Amino acid sequence: MTEWTSDSWRARPARHQPEYPDEAALSEATMELAAMPPLVTSWEIEALKQQLADAAAGRRFLLQGGDCAESFAECTSSVIINKLKILLQMSLVLVHGTHRRVIRVGRFAGQYAKPRSEPLETRDGQQLPSYYGDIVNRPAFDDRSRRPDPWRMLRGYERSALTLNFIRSLIDGGFADLHHPEYWELDFVEHSPRSAEFHGIVESIGESLRFMETLSGISVSDISRVDFYTSHEGLLLPYESALTRRVPRRDGWYNLSTHFPWIGMRTAGLDDAHVEFFRGIRNPIAIKIGPALAPKDIPDFVGRLVDTLHPDDEPGRLTFIHRYGAERIAEHLPSLIEAVRATGRTVLFVCDPMHGNTRKTDAGIKTRRFDDILKELESAIDIHASCQSTLGGVHFELTGENVTECTGGARGLTDDDLRDGYRSLVDPRLNYEQALEMAMLIARRLAPAKD
Repeated sequence: MTEWTSDSWRARPARHQPEYPDEAALSEATMELAAMPPLVTSWEIEALKQQLADAAAGRRFLLQGGDCAESFAECTSSVIINKLKILLQMSLVLVHGTHRRVIRVGRFAGQYAKPRSEPLETRDGQQLPSYYGDIVNRPAFDDRSRRPDPWRMLRGYERSALTLNFIRSLIDGGFADLHHPEYWELDFVEHSPRSAEFHGIVESIGESLRFMETLSGISVSDISRVDFYTSHEGLLLPYESALTRRVPRRDGWYNLSTHFPWIGMRTAGLDDAHVEFFRGIRNPIAIKIGPALAPKDIPDFVGRLVDTLHPDDEPGRLTFIHRYGAERIAEHLPSLIEAVRATGRTVLFVCDPMHGNTRKTDAGIKTRRFDDILKELESAIDIHASCQSTLGGVHFELTGENVTECTGGARGLTDDDLRDGYRSLVDPRLNYEQALEMAMLIARRLAPAKD
């Protein structure tokens, strides 16, 4: 391999990158971004890496979730609070059911870029650049909105910083204190058919906490706050590389735009720019693996990918997020597990049951069925168990808002209900109620066997 630098990716094919019309403006914007303070710290990144190593060994469980694509307009206190609440509620359910500590990683504070199947979009005979996410351009279909603007990277950085600052303030202020789970309440959870079950879990944990404190005579202060980490797809390489730095008293380079970046399957070419960039950063990293890679091709691809990105078998370094779909997971996942085992190295396996189960309604609305999502998760649990492997986490596209984008769940949302509250600009998300129900159902499946 050639020597790695934070810009060595520029000599490789870079897929799903916008074409900026003004190269001088792009250079100026990235230079300004490179002078900004980091968004996260190297010691936070190293702490997460250790926790991910524990998840790979079955001692913890990763809950990763958030928006398919954040929008600048939703960088508001209420939206951020509701995202944090639903992830905290889901983690509470998973801790209760699995008896494992949960790693909370949000798909936010940077999930502003999205790959597109086609670089151009045509409507009524007019052709314009596709919408690549708010960090690149705007969704409105007109020439000014769709023109890629490098200065939007600065706006994305600012909103990521605002989001992180608010989350840290909430957590440091006791928002996630298990002594006060009422802080986490979402008003509309009261209307969920599973509301009573959730409140039973909260009360059970509260009673256990009070018993421990009464018995010991001291406050269990260590669980008055929780760790919280951020993740996003490291798609827009000018942005990611501008925030990649050396840090004092540590070796190597860290991408300080997020704790846990990942590569999508569409940009995971072994000789391409994204793999080249990711091989040199010290962050824990993830790769999405989908059905586009045939089972017969998995051993060679996975072997070379692991050699490139995970040569030293560093604990917690590499995660594979498999996203096959409910109907195809049985065909593909065993080959992936065996290919990793053949490398002799340890990775964390995580199931993304969202992307492989996307469909369109008769009216052309993109959606996902709750039952398909659950079926893929249950299949993943069973396949890992039969292969003597560990499913160490789940990856959801979800929101704490009262949207109607996925069908099914306890309320039985149908295709006709989607128009009532469909707000996503890209992919459909589980709403607050569906996400909490999903956590309850998988916690039951992952519960340790009773003697």
